[in-house]
Amino acid sequence: MLKLVDLHSAYGATPILFGVSLAVNDGETVALLGRNGMGKTTLLKTIMGFLKPTRGQVEFHGQDLTRLTPHEIAQLGVGYVPENRRIFPGLTVRENLELGLSAERARTPAIRAERLEQVFQHFPRLKERLHQTGKTLSGGEQQMLAIARVMMAGAKLILMDEPTQGLAPALVRHIREIIAEVKRLGITVFLVEQNARMALSVCDRGYIMEKGLIVFEGASSALRDSPVTREKLGV
Repeated sequence: MLKLVDLHSAYGATPILFGVSLAVNDGETVALLGRNGMGKTTLLKTIMGFLKPTRGQVEFHGQDLTRLTPHEIAQLGVGYVPENRRIFPGLTVRENLELGLSAERARTPAIRAERLEQVFQHFPRLKERLHQTGKTLSGGEQQMLAIARVMMAGAKLILMDEPTQGLAPALVRHIREIIAEVKRLGITVFLVEQNARMALSVCDRGYIMEKGLIVFEGASSALRDSPVTREKLGV
């Protein structure tokens, strides 16, 4: 589904990614692990078109994304949940969700009603808070709303950037359950996380990034037991 080949990216004259190659298959949940400042968020922004690669290729279902805009990439079915969630705090839950209907063809009343019902089926708490503004939600509820918003757009692949950042342990467990639910729906997930234990408990496979390079990869069970994971991530 998603394939990166020798991907290089930079902020201005400062290189950040140095030839990243990886793949995320249809229906998988895959983790990208690493400490702060290793290039994980830069990688997601490059996939989404917010940064243009200086070299290499991003493919989604065989289509080259490297020259497309973020809006065009989203319309192909790639959803992005950035760190700190970035919901609209002054808008209601319903208004935030309906902003996910970015494509004109998705704005018909029938499609709007169908997708809202799907979201409420899997995240009933959002239905209970439908008319509350985003700023009144808990951190976990805001994360749920951010994920549901990209589901409203019909995303086939969701890129999640540090969804547990700043959350209490009880809410971290709740976010894990949300990711597991998204996985059960058959939506592919590429999860960037510092919380390696949580990520490996819900993901099929994982990659470890260090200084803009993939330094280790494997099944989640292998990564949990690997001395490389303990050395690189301290777990």
